[in-house]
Amino acid sequence: MQNLAQQLINYLLHLADTTLILSQRNSEWCGHGPVLEQDIAITNISLDLLGQSRNFYQYAAQLINESKNMQDTKALSSFGEGVGSEITEDSLAYLRTEREFKNLLLTELPNGDWGQTILRQYLFSQYQYLLFEQLQQNKDEQLAAICTKALKEIKYHIRWSSEWVLRLGDGTPESKQRMLVAINELWRYIGEMFIAVDYEKEMNIDLIALQNNWAEKVDVIFQEATLSIPKNTFMQIGGKTGTHTENLGFILTELQYMQRAYPNSQW
Repeated sequence: MQNLAQQLINYLLHLADTTLILSQRNSEWCGHGPVLEQDIAITNISLDLLGQSRNFYQYAAQLINESKNMQDTKALSSFGEGVGSEITEDSLAYLRTEREFKNLLLTELPNGDWGQTILRQYLFSQYQYLLFEQLQQNKDEQLAAICTKALKEIKYHIRWSSEWVLRLGDGTPESKQRMLVAINELWRYIGEMFIAVDYEKEMNIDLIALQNNWAEKVDVIFQEATLSIPKNTFMQIGGKTGTHTENLGFILTELQYMQRAYPNSQW
């Protein structure tokens, strides 16, 4: 069983990795959005997510370094051999392998079309908001503060993405069909959000309440958008513990290229 410090660090890395990878995915739309206003909107959401990931990485790096100073080598063993003597947010983002990343599988999936990207953002943001509402009451004050700070951003992410879900779901026959395809592509990755792994179990998160609240809110939007929630879908899991789709390797190849090609670069 991991000690509490390890569990907190792993959980921080899970939160950081998830927002970093989704930020990287969304940023692929920069310069390719359907109209300029929406291109800027999704780019700003990418920056919000990147800022959240930085806060989580910085706190995780602080805790890892403290563990190292206490010569807690066991606590460091799961954070990668290539991260160097002084752990930083950059080393955690750029020098860990895909098996060390703990992001949700949902966030690493290809963007697909605009409808699929929008639906993924809505489903994730609705989950993230409800999760951070719980985490702002966490006994760890710094984790709680990071989540509290992010809630205002996430509230906008929900409003923006849900408006697009409504527009596309209850729009033209083609836009509705695209949303149905998006639901079919994404839904089997939803369950992972509500299945706890070891390092989550000490975070005092009520995943049952979280899932019920999330389902209620999503159902309201889907009904208005004339879409339906799939039933009895087989759920893919593994991202939280380092088992990923092939997509993550390609993301990290691009994300980590400069640091891998020119080690110890700073900018």
